[in-house]
Amino acid sequence: MKKDKIIYWVATGIVTAMMLMSGVMYFANPEVAAGFVKLGFPDYFRVELGAAKLIGAVVLIVPQIPTRVKEWAYAGFGINFISAIITHFAINDPKGTPMIFFLLIALVVSNIYLHKIRKAGV
Repeated sequence: MKKDKIIYWVATGIVTAMMLMSGVMYFANPEVAAGFVKLGFPDYFRVELGAAKLIGAVVLIVPQIPTRVKEWAYAGFGINFISAIITHFAINDPKGTPMIFFLLIALVVSNIYLHKIRKAGV
């Protein structure tokens, strides 16, 4: 069971750290804002997505938050990662996709092990 908890916390920590950094960059880095403009997205979408990433990261990392709420964060991040992969391919910029695939895999691992440790009652 200890191995399951370690796998869960490592995967969840990776996803959480990356989403916290990404969410902050959406507000603090002018290059990110310019990237959204380049893609044709409105500025409010950048703000909305940045806030959602920050909230979702907190939801995943805080153990007291109910599993049902965590499932919404997993779903949101999954949709975000798949959309990001599609967007990178659509603009002919697949350089960013390996990291996104890695995060998608870490997200799936985190979700699987969340249910494993909850089922075991730990």
